[in-house]
Amino acid sequence: QDPLVQSGGGSVQAGGSLRLSCEVYGWEWNMYCMAWSRQIPGEEREGVAFIDSDGNTKYVDSVKGRFTISKDTAKNILYLEMNSLKPEDTAMYYCAAAPLGYCPRGLVFNYYGRGTQVTVSS
Repeated sequence: QDPLVQSGGGSVQAGGSLRLSCEVYGWEWNMYCMAWSRQIPGEEREGVAFIDSDGNTKYVDSVKGRFTISKDTAKNILYLEMNSLKPEDTAMYYCAAAPLGYCPRGLVFNYYGRGTQVTVSS
């Protein structure tokens, strides 16, 4: 069983919305930094939304105000709500986890989900 199982994603027109889910299996993730990252072919993977063990969130500027990361600790699910999507949001999205209660800049994540494609058409 993969520890991070993703669902959601798909294709949407610009301005639309999508929600990604990441179900966590097998370990206590409440003390982890959790994140959503994305990768465009030919480019490096980029973390875009982060949530620490206290529920504090951070976003990169390109998604701030449009994306919301959240977690349901009772259901062991991490979410990414994406609104006002733009064509430049098109990428493979990955949930990620690191065994640290906070999310410092440059944190290296130990675990990744298998990824889910998000495609935004203009």
